[in-house]
Amino acid sequence: MEWFKKIKEGVSAQPKKEIPEGLWTKCEDCGEIIYVKELERNFWVCGKCKYHFRIKSTDYINLLLDEGVLEEFDRTLISGDPLKFKDSKRYPDRIKESRKKTQRNDALIAGIGKIEGRKVSLGVMDFAFIGGSMGSVVGEKVARAIERSVEKKMPLVIVSCSGGARMQEGILSLMQMAKTSSLLARQHKMGLPFISILTNPTTAGVMASYASLGDVIIAEPKALLGFAGPRVIQQTIGQELPKDFQSSEFFLEHGFVDLIVERSQLKKTVSLLLEYLSCCQ
Repeated sequence: MEWFKKIKEGVSAQPKKEIPEGLWTKCEDCGEIIYVKELERNFWVCGKCKYHFRIKSTDYINLLLDEGVLEEFDRTLISGDPLKFKDSKRYPDRIKESRKKTQRNDALIAGIGKIEGRKVSLGVMDFAFIGGSMGSVVGEKVARAIERSVEKKMPLVIVSCSGGARMQEGILSLMQMAKTSSLLARQHKMGLPFISILTNPTTAGVMASYASLGDVIIAEPKALLGFAGPRVIQQTIGQELPKDFQSSEFFLEHGFVDLIVERSQLKKTVSLLLEYLSCCQ
């Protein structure tokens, strides 16, 4: 006996729609799924939790400078291999890979541009190039950016994003800390403003030298800042670390950072500070 009889055609399966890659991304802090175009319009800041995604050095140039125009200097400087260093890869191979990946010769772009019509000597670090590490080339380019500030009597602005000194260059990378710091002392004596902008992350040798020597130190929200990592510090002192230890907010609370500024307000804030500091010369 036939108990059931099909009287209508079934619904046919619809072909699966492919979602193009790169349309959506996930916030690394709160987990919110965000439309990438909306994220771009919001300066790569999560609209829910205000987490600041890491952006390229060229993005900071476009964000800070009038019409995104930078007269770049020292672009052709390339690191050597004085120590013949090799870990899992030869150091020259790492340099070659990073140059291909970033289309840059090292981890800092430096030059002259304008912020609200005021000329500045600008340096911007690029984390994509071996973690934004500071070797002899980065140190030299920072030094020359400081010297341009002195020579042309213009303010200095440096955007830092770095894992610290580049271990593949050993003591030569550590020497850049002293070199840049001594030149900043000379610049300071001339009364020229230096604004240091700390992004996520700014650590180790960079944090222990020029990044922490600004007349005004600005940090982006929730950036990781400090010298050693929190795990190393906790193991060294044998104590639990405070909540949000090494965050921008922690540094602001303890007086190391002067301002925490959201990316959308960064250019306006830097411009106002330069105007004020220039009047105080």
